Amino acid sequence: MTALSMNKLLDVMSCLRDPDTGCKWDIEQTYATIAPYTIEEAYEVADAIDRGDMNDLKEELGDLLLQVVFHAQMAKENGAFTFDDVVTTVTDKMISRHPHVFGDVNAKDADHVTEIWEKQKEAEKARRDGDAPSPSSVLDDVTMGLPAIKRAQKLQKKAAKTGFEWDHPAHVLDKFEEEIAEMREAIESGNQDEIIDELGDLFFVLTNFGRMLGADCEESLRHASNKFTRRFTGMERDSIAQNIDFTALSLEEKEKLWQLQKQKERRDKKRTG
Repeated sequence: MTALSMNKLLDVMSCLRDPDTGCKWDIEQTYATIAPYTIEEAYEVADAIDRGDMNDLKEELGDLLLQVVFHAQMAKENGAFTFDDVVTTVTDKMISRHPHVFGDVNAKDADHVTEIWEKQKEAEKARRDGDAPSPSSVLDDVTMGLPAIKRAQKLQKKAAKTGFEWDHPAHVLDKFEEEIAEMREAIESGNQDEIIDELGDLFFVLTNFGRMLGADCEESLRHASNKFTRRFTGMERDSIAQNIDFTALSLEEKEKLWQLQKQKERRDKKRTG
C-alpha cells in the first residue's frame, strides 16, 4: 500500500508538470522558486510538533514530502536524477552512517553514536571529493542558506573542533558583557552601521553560549516566541473580558497584565505537574 501511495503521488506530480495538460503554475516553477516553500513547510512541521497536534503533523509531513517530490520531478525532467535516486542515496547514507546497527561497530552510548556519525560523514566526503583540492577552511562545508542562528551554531561547532573554544560557558557571558558595552558605545555614537554590527556580535556570542550549554538556539528562540505569543494573546483576552481597550492602557498597566499571565502559567503548571 505504501509503494502504491507513493507511486500515485509521483504520478500526480508528473501530471501537474505536464507541459501540455498540467497546471500552469506548477509548470512555471523552478528549483529557486520552490525552495522558499520547502523551507516554509519544514518550519510548519516543527510548529505542529511544538503544538503536539498529530493531525496537523500528518498534513504538514505530507506537504513536506510533496516538496521533495516536486524537486525530484524537475530533476527528472532535466535528466539530473529521479525520485528513486533520492531514496537510494539517503538509504545508502543511513546504512553507511550506522555501522553500529548494520555493521560490526559497537556504540557505547548516544555520544559515541554521534562520533561514529561524524567519522562516517567525513569518510564519505573524502571518497566523494577524491583528488579534489582540500578545502581552505574547516568552515567551508557550512551551508550559506541555513537560517542565521542555525548557521552560527554550526560555524561555532566546527571552529570548536579545532580547539578555538572557551574553557567554560561562563567565559562566554564575560564576552557577552563586553559586547554589551560595545553596543552602548555604538548607540552613543549614533552610527547605525556600528549599531547593526554590534547587534550581530551580541546574537553571535549568545548563540555560542547556547551551543556550549548543549541547547539548540533556533529551538530555544522558537520556544520563547511561542511563550510571548501565548502571554500576549492572554493579555488581550483578559482586556476584552473586562471591556478594556488594551491599546489605551499605559505601559505599567500592560506590565501588570503580563505578570498576571505569568502567574496563571505557574498555577497551570502546578495543577498539571
